[in-house]
Amino acid sequence: MKPVENRILTKLAAEFQPVHLEVINESHMHSVPPGSETHFKVVLAAAAFAGKRQVQRHQAIYACLAEELQNGVHALALHTFSPDEWLASAVVPASPQCLGGSKHDH
Repeated sequence: MKPVENRILTKLAAEFQPVHLEVINESHMHSVPPGSETHFKVVLAAAAFAGKRQVQRHQAIYACLAEELQNGVHALALHTFSPDEWLASAVVPASPQCLGGSKHDH
């Protein structure tokens, strides 16, 4: 696991005590140099999200990862669940390939 990915995982685990947590580096799907840590998918199920709207959940994650977002992390694809929602569904959509930058050009 690379340093930024590990830091994101560690911070989210400490902050939210999740019942399920995945941090997936999706940088390779974007127009960035090989080995980059700029684009991540986060799948997080935690009791802290029960009764919260998606925007509130996302704001909590952004606050937790403010340092990473100011220092190189360009994008987070957030999939957040309460424990009950996760048990009922546990479905996370696949991420699309990037069409921006040089991958979109010829």
